[in-house]
Amino acid sequence: MTSTMKTEEVLHSLQRQVTVPVYSTRELVGKVEEAAADKERERKETFQKRQEEGKTKQGDTYAPLRRKPGLRPLPSQELGLSVRLTFWDVLHHLGRGLALSQRGASRGLAEHWGSLKYCQALSGNAETHLGLSEEGERIAMYYKALQSEELGQAFALAVSEEILTRRYPDHSVSIVRADTALRAGWTLTSRDKAKTKTVGYHYRPQFFAEVWKPGESSRVFPIACKGNHSDRQKAYEQLASAAVHADGVHIGAWNETPALLFSTEISLSDPLTVHALHADGPGGWLHLPDDTPAADIGLPVGDKNPGIGIFKPGKGKDPDSSEPGCQVGPEYYEWFQRALAHVGAAGLTAFAGDGESTAALLTTRQGSDFFQGFAHAAAGTVQDARYKLLGQKFEGTDHVFRLNGERVQAFSGVAADILDVLVTRKEPARRADVAAYRQRVQAWKAKRRGTFWDHQWGGVVSISRDGTVLAMRQLPPFQDE
Repeated sequence: MTSTMKTEEVLHSLQRQVTVPVYSTRELVGKVEEAAADKERERKETFQKRQEEGKTKQGDTYAPLRRKPGLRPLPSQELGLSVRLTFWDVLHHLGRGLALSQRGASRGLAEHWGSLKYCQALSGNAETHLGLSEEGERIAMYYKALQSEELGQAFALAVSEEILTRRYPDHSVSIVRADTALRAGWTLTSRDKAKTKTVGYHYRPQFFAEVWKPGESSRVFPIACKGNHSDRQKAYEQLASAAVHADGVHIGAWNETPALLFSTEISLSDPLTVHALHADGPGGWLHLPDDTPAADIGLPVGDKNPGIGIFKPGKGKDPDSSEPGCQVGPEYYEWFQRALAHVGAAGLTAFAGDGESTAALLTTRQGSDFFQGFAHAAAGTVQDARYKLLGQKFEGTDHVFRLNGERVQAFSGVAADILDVLVTRKEPARRADVAAYRQRVQAWKAKRRGTFWDHQWGGVVSISRDGTVLAMRQLPPFQDE
């Protein structure tokens, strides 16, 4: 018979710091290379078999998948043998990552609330590391693929932010969904609402991390992340696959874009472990001309259509060629920085529950109509909550549900002074001030952040470096309960 934690115990457990082992070694690099070679052998054998059976087209030849080269362990000063974090902060990262996912949540229920289903999925403390709880094991029985995917993303985003803030302590770090950002200029699939030719290559990183300061050139790191409920061998295979996804987008010249790769092993019996590698190319920079006004970041993204493919310069007798994928060349650096800034801002307004302001920051191809429709379907229930948490004013939306039979309230929001410059739904003629948003997020870095218990509000609170907040507290029962 399983025991059920009291709701108050669950809330307090979410703010407890835990230790997450991180595996990033030269041995891991070798194991991933072996897994990639094994996978290519399988792919080649499958192709040859289909060819013998007459199931391939005339002229088709086998081509190995292109993988991010130069993978190496992360420096020990950026990521040691473990990281210390709270699970509530991890769920905060997951919620932010889901905010623009457009997976089709029920009308009136924001996408990011999907992160709450995991609030009892893991258990542990500072001494024992994290592992699947009884509830997490039950979820894994029915939703193994979804749980491993989403928790894999959650830990990857939390660790990525730690790595990049240590590497660039004076900069802000924004993590955005790669597909949403790329759709500013490319038609990724035939389902996209655009008449332009599709990219025709489905390998892409899941996220971009942009390291930036207002008015300056920024640097972009593709993040490819996966999760599994299996074992270490599966993690090797996932990192080999992540190397393919990470190489689907080049920013700058051929093979110069840095990247972060993760596989989170969520074993049914052993502690949760993050496996991580990186590629440290000199590219990824979105260089701006020296005289670029800081306000230009707020100019409309427009309907740019960069060319499809990645330019590979010739070598020796091999001529120049075009490889499948997306490439941001120098002529598009300023535009792509604007696109990333707008998507980052849209992620904040979506997390605050403001569908109309989110739609105004996105293009049709990026899904503006999805959030416009969401705003109408949820009329009267979005961005309707305001709280002072740990001395700071936040505005956003809330969600009331049952946790172990008790009523709880979750609140997601953004610092009021940051959200104020992005909200446009109250004034149809007003445009979001993206330049002011970047300035205020950069200033927010000096304020209190982390996971805390707010005694006045009565619950657990996670405040992020970007000014977003995720909080949850127990509510009193109804009078007739």
